[in-house]
Amino acid sequence: MVMSIRHYLDHAATTPPRPSAMAAFAATSTGQNPSSLHADGRAARSALEQARDVVAECLGASPSEVVFTSGGTESDNIGIIGAARAVRAAGKRAVVAVSAAEHHSVLDSAEQIAREGGRVRTIDVDSEGVPSIASIEEIAAGVASTPGEFLVLGAMVANNEIGTITDTAGIARALAGTATHFHADAVQAAGHIPIDFAASGADSMSISGHKFGAPMGIGALLIRRDAPVQPLGFGGGQERDLRSGSVNVPGAVALAAALTDATEEMEHSAKILVELRDRLIDGIRGAVPGAELVGPEDRGAYDRRLPGNVNIFFPGREGESMLMLLDQAGISCSTGSACTAGVAEASHVALATGRNVDDAKSVLRFTLGWTSTDADIDATIAAIADVAEKARRPDVTRSRLRPGR
Repeated sequence: MVMSIRHYLDHAATTPPRPSAMAAFAATSTGQNPSSLHADGRAARSALEQARDVVAECLGASPSEVVFTSGGTESDNIGIIGAARAVRAAGKRAVVAVSAAEHHSVLDSAEQIAREGGRVRTIDVDSEGVPSIASIEEIAAGVASTPGEFLVLGAMVANNEIGTITDTAGIARALAGTATHFHADAVQAAGHIPIDFAASGADSMSISGHKFGAPMGIGALLIRRDAPVQPLGFGGGQERDLRSGSVNVPGAVALAAALTDATEEMEHSAKILVELRDRLIDGIRGAVPGAELVGPEDRGAYDRRLPGNVNIFFPGREGESMLMLLDQAGISCSTGSACTAGVAEASHVALATGRNVDDAKSVLRFTLGWTSTDADIDATIAAIADVAEKARRPDVTRSRLRPGR
């Protein structure tokens, strides 16, 4: 039986595990608990702490600031909900400020705090999804002038759908002198662009291993030692009492291995990805008149758009129909964020940037990663015109799936 060749352009949803990460995982998958006091437990503890040191070094943090979690969603939940609950425990009301272009793990965390008696403010974004500093300053000033309120602000380092890179240091400067917990979602950024937690000005930051080549189910929350945050779960008090439960040592070691490779290869990989990305953008525009890039029109590596992100809307087409037709052609991509799979709807990020509902439903996200090749780009460009034409027809079967983060 001859297997058809697949072309994977959905690395923002998850990227294939790196060999170094899988080797590290296998080498530590002995089932030893790092909380045990015997020799086997001490060996597991040593491997865990070595992984913590590596993650800290790669991301400009102190090892004591690295808390291992199950991934980006849990890290975002702790960073937003945990901080807001600490505010309430201190006798104040939490005001959670997020933009409409954030990932659902941040948006839904804000809604949870609203249900618990907090208040939610929406940060304005421009047509490229960049949070408005003026809007942040206005919100911060309003909270500061209201007795008994404390600001918890969440913002992406890089947008998961449209690849826009945010100036987190600029946000931190805008918040200087205010009583604020600033949580930065770096899930799409870590391993792809330089991250320096110490210089970012953030109080907490989330990463997820499977976005840069570790297995699924492992991530980390970087959190400053003096940042008051309450745990969301309770038990043995592991990971600074912020994430109780036996720590996933093989996952942590694999995460450290993948992050090391991604960091060491970052500059070289970015050059390759930018060339592939820009060729894909030009090829799609040439094949489908009217196709328009969502997010920054940027040809640099780290300036304003992630090196491997291509988000395009196709006026007059249905994005989910195009996705399924591309899938039949052997090309994997997304209509938005993979974490929201199961419901077909307009991209909330595209809507936040000012697109209308029809355009927001025509969006496709192609994301490249460490395994991407020229053949992947060639195949997509070769297929896209025919797919776009067929997606105009009303008899195209629509999927009810919408891939995620």
